[in-house]
Amino acid sequence: MKTLYLVTGAAGFLGGTVCRQLIEQGRSVRAFVLPNDPAMKYIPEEAEIIVGDLCDKKSLERFFTVPEDTETVVFHIASIVTVDPSFSQKVIDVNVGGTQNIIDLCLAHKECRRLVYCSSTGAIPETAAGTPIREVSQFDTEKVVGCYSQSKAMATQLVLDAVRENGLDACIVHPSGIMGPEDYAVGETTGTLLKIIGGEMPMGIDGSFNLCDVRDLANGTILAADKGRKGECYILGNDAVSFRDFTKLVCEESSCKPVKFFLPLSIAAFIAGIMEKNAKKKGKKPLMTGFSVYNLARNNTFDSSKAKRELGYTTRSYRETLRDEIAWLRKSGKIA
Repeated sequence: MKTLYLVTGAAGFLGGTVCRQLIEQGRSVRAFVLPNDPAMKYIPEEAEIIVGDLCDKKSLERFFTVPEDTETVVFHIASIVTVDPSFSQKVIDVNVGGTQNIIDLCLAHKECRRLVYCSSTGAIPETAAGTPIREVSQFDTEKVVGCYSQSKAMATQLVLDAVRENGLDACIVHPSGIMGPEDYAVGETTGTLLKIIGGEMPMGIDGSFNLCDVRDLANGTILAADKGRKGECYILGNDAVSFRDFTKLVCEESSCKPVKFFLPLSIAAFIAGIMEKNAKKKGKKPLMTGFSVYNLARNNTFDSSKAKRELGYTTRSYRETLRDEIAWLRKSGKIA
């Protein structure tokens, strides 16, 4: 039997990197992308492209249909990522409804050997400071903060329910934050990086976050397909890093001016509240939100030992990732 790897979200940061690594390993890839997605051009030419929508089962049927001598492995990576914590029906429709559609197609197509669902560390309940966050086997929207995290918790539970009730062969990865080269869409972290390098960030916040190199996350996701146990969850994280230390590394690797001032979290939260009120009155997006401050204040220590032990997951240093990403930003003309 031939194996075809089906990748949703293939035009995205992580999905695109998964496609490239699979092709580099000599595997056959079929990529699922939204119609007219401008990032489609960055998908390797060796991949077969199917245009469609997670909420449209007809287009998913085209994505799943393969020759008789072929089995499939599905990487469901596509989702709407948002830093706005308020409820969004579109986020629920795509992240939850779309995942249910993927599950239904995996069960209907017997040639589908395995599903790897890309969840998020945000779907896992936060523990008290000083206590590492580990995998859980039950997901509850009441225990996580923000619409995105809640949608990922709901979708993750759908996958686990299908494993337990319908015999679906699936496992789940929980990536933390993402950074690294080839972020063509310029996501949240790359945008912050550009502001620091460009001197557009006069002050930072004394919090922390947890970021992984996209290449390590992609490798961990592929390892989950090859080695992950049915019905198991794997955190793909890194060491937590303070915003202060992160900006110092950025300045050392890019030779930019350092960020000199860092607001205490309590003051940042107060200022964010004022910014949000003023922005709402003017119909604009606030420069800082209470939710962004919460994400810097929360426990960001995730335990990836299970993924390291069972999958062989590894992470590189923040310095190495920043060095490579800054080199890519220069090469692509985003910075001088």
